[in-house]
Amino acid sequence: MTHIHPLHAFWLSAVLLLAGSVEAQTLPDFTELVEQAGPAVVNIEATRTAEAAAARGPNSMDEQEMPEIFRRFFEQQPGMPQVPRDRTSMGTGFIISADGYVLTNHHVIEGADQVVVRLRDRRELDATVIGSDPQSDVALLKLDETGLPTARIGSSSALKPGQWMVAIGSPFGFEHSVTAGIVSALGRASQMAGQQYVPFIQTDVPINRGNSGGPLLNTSGEVVGINSQIFSNTGGYMGVSFAIPIEVAMDVVEQIKETGYVARGLLGVNVQEVTREMAKSLGLPRPGGALVGGFSPDSAAQKGGLKRGDVILRFGATVINRSSELPPVVGATRPGTQVDVTVFRDGRERSLPVVVGELPREPGEQVSRSTPSSAAPSNPLGLDIEDITAEQREQLGLEENEGVVISRIRSLAGRRAELREGDIVLMVGRTAVGSAKDFNAAVKDAKPGEPVMLLVRRGDQSTFVTITPSREESR
Repeated sequence: MTHIHPLHAFWLSAVLLLAGSVEAQTLPDFTELVEQAGPAVVNIEATRTAEAAAARGPNSMDEQEMPEIFRRFFEQQPGMPQVPRDRTSMGTGFIISADGYVLTNHHVIEGADQVVVRLRDRRELDATVIGSDPQSDVALLKLDETGLPTARIGSSSALKPGQWMVAIGSPFGFEHSVTAGIVSALGRASQMAGQQYVPFIQTDVPINRGNSGGPLLNTSGEVVGINSQIFSNTGGYMGVSFAIPIEVAMDVVEQIKETGYVARGLLGVNVQEVTREMAKSLGLPRPGGALVGGFSPDSAAQKGGLKRGDVILRFGATVINRSSELPPVVGATRPGTQVDVTVFRDGRERSLPVVVGELPREPGEQVSRSTPSSAAPSNPLGLDIEDITAEQREQLGLEENEGVVISRIRSLAGRRAELREGDIVLMVGRTAVGSAKDFNAAVKDAKPGEPVMLLVRRGDQSTFVTITPSREESR
């Protein structure tokens, strides 16, 4: 039998006591938080009549535009046949004012003819949709009731990765379920169509179908976000969920109340990430910012002096490290505001005063692509280039002597750059090209191993790509 010396037993007891104390301090207790915040969280049932469902078709609620791995998590009743009938989805929301205003997700109530809100005390109240904004996925509802419990609105600006978060919602219809996790990342760009204006909060809080529209709470019990999306191969919890920052949601609320719609700022630029090769070609000390590849018609950016090939480094006081950081800060700017935009051009920074435009509330028409002809010889990049006729330029919306078309890709470098036959090349570096002769002259001195930057238009999008001739293919 093993005997423990009394002194050793004393120290062992002290270590165990200290370990228990550290554990008690490290693991939070959310019971008081949930007790305070829970009454303001509501279950939402949105019903579309058979007639409305048939008119919208079976694949509504943005399913066609949604990448398969990104899912919005409202709950539909199982076993619904494809024949027209009433359709019901369930989600979550929370009360933001005692006189009955409720926040939830746009996709929870989209297309609904009737919305019923169920409180924790089991009261069921009919809700009126005051307004909703698909681009932020925020909807504002109104209950004809007063003296309601309200959620405390906080701020997401002080959040840091690693902080504890709590979600309250109705996953799979299980009302007022509580889950907890941590902030994984901030300012995430969504892969959902049309949601580039939201800098999402990424967490590992367990979120599932039915949690849509529910609050994301900090440890003080304040709402800092609205749970909106999950990243999942199965449609269930995978440890990656996304919430709309509460500041974005409350701005939508104020605009809906004031004007009935949400106005967003617009620069009117096509931007992309700056790769290491692009940074080297442009003379940037390191990759960063948003590279301007093109402009929408009558764009505020072009009026303010921005040019293709500029790298936007700052928008006002906000530093732009990635291209995905630009749309949210521009969208949050009121149209008509003058903002100093700092760009990198020709080896130095310059500040341009730009009056921000307004994002159209109706999507514009897409410009169709043509397939021009008339061949020209190959070049050091291994690309066959053809001229574009005046008629084809008019069809494409190009200016006179603007652009050439890639008719054939002969080089491995061209395929690695993901160029395609039919792509329109507008610029080589910062030099505009309007003929095959211009293009070949611009690239004739291209050296193996040295990246060449091309501004390429595909469809209605203009994007810079780098192509690096390989030594094996040089001749």
